Amino acid sequence: MIQRTISAALLEDWDHKKVIVLLGPRQVGKTTLIHHLVNNKNALWLNGDDSQTRITFSDANFSFLLQLVAEYEIIVIDEAQRIENIGLVIKMLVDAKLNKQFIVTGSSSLDLANQINEPLTGRKWEHQLFPLSWEEVKNHYTFANAISRLEDFLIYGMYPEVVTETKKRKILLQLSGSYLYQDILELANIKKPDLLMKLLHALALQLGSEVSYNELSKILGVDRMTVVNYIDLLEKVFVVYRLHPYSTNQRNEVTAKPKIYFYDNGIRNAIIGQFQPLKNRQDVGALFENFFIGEKMKKLNYQGFYGKTHYWRNTQQAEIDFIEVLENEITAYEIKYNPSKKVIFSKSFTSKYHPKDTFVIHKDNFWEHL
Repeated sequence: MIQRTISAALLEDWDHKKVIVLLGPRQVGKTTLIHHLVNNKNALWLNGDDSQTRITFSDANFSFLLQLVAEYEIIVIDEAQRIENIGLVIKMLVDAKLNKQFIVTGSSSLDLANQINEPLTGRKWEHQLFPLSWEEVKNHYTFANAISRLEDFLIYGMYPEVVTETKKRKILLQLSGSYLYQDILELANIKKPDLLMKLLHALALQLGSEVSYNELSKILGVDRMTVVNYIDLLEKVFVVYRLHPYSTNQRNEVTAKPKIYFYDNGIRNAIIGQFQPLKNRQDVGALFENFFIGEKMKKLNYQGFYGKTHYWRNTQQAEIDFIEVLENEITAYEIKYNPSKKVIFSKSFTSKYHPKDTFVIHKDNFWEHL
């Protein structure tokens, strides 16, 4: 098993006092990781994807639940977002001070966040698991092996099964079908699944570019709020995320166009059906930018980063690809796949915001910042 960076943080929170909540897209290894951490301990495993489990919880009274968990040290509830009122159920059990460790996993923050945030206020530690990170792959396979596979990572992404198996395209095409969006289709009562796929295709083609909700609404033939709501849902099942522009004018920051990135390059390429080698592609720069920013987001999340991330662009179209802001200190990154491409940081940006550090990232040095 590839050692996951988040393991240490999960074990640190293993105190029987609070619920451990692990969120992340389907197939990133949440269940495998929890199995590894639980090891041979006395654990009860319940799966929200199982209809009988859902029925059990919907009909159960508190006395039955106490009997259900009585003989176990650890209670794991997998895909908990599919179990009605799961937050209230866990709250009752935690408040009973049973000296048991409750672990909840979910592939969607759609219902899970709504169900557990209020009931479990002050009673949970929340973590997020992503597809494999550069650091995890490097540590498992050696740096030399990982760097030799960079093109594979840019094309096929870093889902665990994709990294470890040979049938990469087949795995990705299955993942990028309805399975990955199962929670949206079932929990959010999406009435137009075809529209969801068309939106994903449009976003995949605009990778690394500013996204206009109004333009997308015209392309898809729906109103603007439908586009915004669907993108919000895609964020909640960890398919895409938005990067908003940086500005000291908060009003401008809220109203300006975001960029939308995919959590995984392979999913993006599967959506548009393009697995060609880099030498035959026109989107190498966008793929590398999506890869590096995605890796930074993983790293920052695992490190407990509490600042903000942005891109920057002014009205003269000068741009900075990625910015970290922490306690009013700015670190700026320009990302170019080709190391020979000359990059000059915008004087408009540096003179106005005085970044602490500026870095030019390319294929020959990206690992130094991951």
